[in-house]
Amino acid sequence: MDNKDILKAVEAKAQQWLNGNYDAATKAEVKAMMDDANKDALIDAFYKDLEFGTGGLRGKMGAGSNRMNIYTVGAATQGLANYLNKAFADLDQISVVVGHDCRNNSRLFAETVANIFSANGIKAYLFDALRPTPEMSFAIRELGCQSGVIITASHNPKIYNGYKAYWNDGAQIIAPHDTNIIDEVGKISSIDAIRFEGNPALIEVLGDDMDRRYLAECKKLSLAPEVIARQHDLKIVYSPIHGTGVRLIPMALANLGFTNVTHIPEQDVVSGDFPTVVSPNPEEPAAMLMATTKGAEIDADIVMASDPDADRIGVAVKNDEGKFVILNGNQTALILTWYMLKKWKENGKLTGKEFMIKTIVTTEVIREMATRNGVQFFDVYTGFKWIAAKIRELEGKMKYICGGEESFGFLPGDYVRDKDAVASISMMAEIAAWAKDNNIKLYDLLKQIYAEYGFSKEKMIYIVREGKSGADEIEQLMRDYRSNPPATMGGSRVAVVKDYQSLEAKNLLTGAVEKIDMPAKSNVLQYFTEDGSKVSVRPSGTEPKIKFYFEVKVPMADASQFAAAGEAADRKIEQAAKDMRIA
Repeated sequence: MDNKDILKAVEAKAQQWLNGNYDAATKAEVKAMMDDANKDALIDAFYKDLEFGTGGLRGKMGAGSNRMNIYTVGAATQGLANYLNKAFADLDQISVVVGHDCRNNSRLFAETVANIFSANGIKAYLFDALRPTPEMSFAIRELGCQSGVIITASHNPKIYNGYKAYWNDGAQIIAPHDTNIIDEVGKISSIDAIRFEGNPALIEVLGDDMDRRYLAECKKLSLAPEVIARQHDLKIVYSPIHGTGVRLIPMALANLGFTNVTHIPEQDVVSGDFPTVVSPNPEEPAAMLMATTKGAEIDADIVMASDPDADRIGVAVKNDEGKFVILNGNQTALILTWYMLKKWKENGKLTGKEFMIKTIVTTEVIREMATRNGVQFFDVYTGFKWIAAKIRELEGKMKYICGGEESFGFLPGDYVRDKDAVASISMMAEIAAWAKDNNIKLYDLLKQIYAEYGFSKEKMIYIVREGKSGADEIEQLMRDYRSNPPATMGGSRVAVVKDYQSLEAKNLLTGAVEKIDMPAKSNVLQYFTEDGSKVSVRPSGTEPKIKFYFEVKVPMADASQFAAAGEAADRKIEQAAKDMRIA
């Protein structure tokens, strides 16, 4: 389809919105785009429908079929409601939990969702205000609900919003329900099929009581309360970056016994405009700058932050020069995993029936930790829904310890089935207290972990390609990597290529091909080198990006070699990026 045909189709779809049963403000926005001589905005808003995928919805807010608005949110909810009424037809009352973050329009979208569920005879438990995503997950299990929805775009820029659907185990939806729901959403061909008029009798507001129940479970995760008692005045700096952690995370820390938590008042302001940051992403130094500056000012022991829906954790510790540096997601997961394994072992909780999980793009050092400690280990696809699916599969058979991913997500307890910054920040504060109690700096602890289990360094590089042309370019890149894989990576020969789209692992040195045991196919490629390094490539499922995850191995005999190992790893990553033709 050439540009003229695309514009013709887009204008026809936009005209349907002008003629349809849409509100006046929406029609005015559509008309303004149609009247504009530059049609880029119109094309981007209408060239496709915002797809309800396996992760729900995520997109820019505004009028149009490819935008987050009450109509695209409404269609998703109507489709989900239709599926729930079929899947749980034997229940007297189907129920769901609805939550939202701090973003602009999040409350409007959440109320719209609750109204549509109730209009379809489904009871909706709607939180009275913004809440962390993990609390919504917890509430589904706590209330015995069949599903849940959280309105959030996680750490995306302020122009975005999103919609994530959950199943009765409190986890994001996977097969077969994901595709079945997508089919139901696809059947909503007109907004006239969406029941917007809610039934107040079927909407119940959730408030402080659910907070208390959730925080009580979080407190049970503590593995060394006596250490916290001794180090209760640990200097902690915490920022919610304008988001949902603003109340519950300080409460969680206080529940554990911490008495010296310093806030960033400007970032305690709840705002979907995120006025103090360009992007509310705790993995970016700019988003953590106010917190690390305050940490330096008061000589804090640890600095932490959460993203807008409080499922991702950011951690900064003092390096050898006393300057705060942000741990990457792999390093945060390493420290959390190391501590939990250590304490489970010391507390006699390791019986041989425990397991840990990571995603395939997360550091292989975690695998080594599990293996050496006799703990069963599982690799799953990127996305916490796969970690949750493995927890559900093994529930009642084995005991979950923890699971994590490189993208700053970690889950230290199975009462929640999504990544949980509330629990993870609580656990990290305990680790900081333990380290101080043992006269160990957190930065030195990280070095010791590397010296014990092997050093690796990771870097994620992404390429952004917006719109239809960008999506086409990303698809072509994946085809090129499949047809023309690199022969070497960072100075080491590529030994194994794993293609999760064909579910085959090919040994390039022997020619042997093995099947990959995964629950579904996925558009991911991985290259493993002879020296143990790894590069993973995947298009993002939620953003217009293609992502490259580099993990390189470098010898490190002891902690004193940490800096040199890091420099050598940087050189290997630089070369590996060139080998991948992106640098």
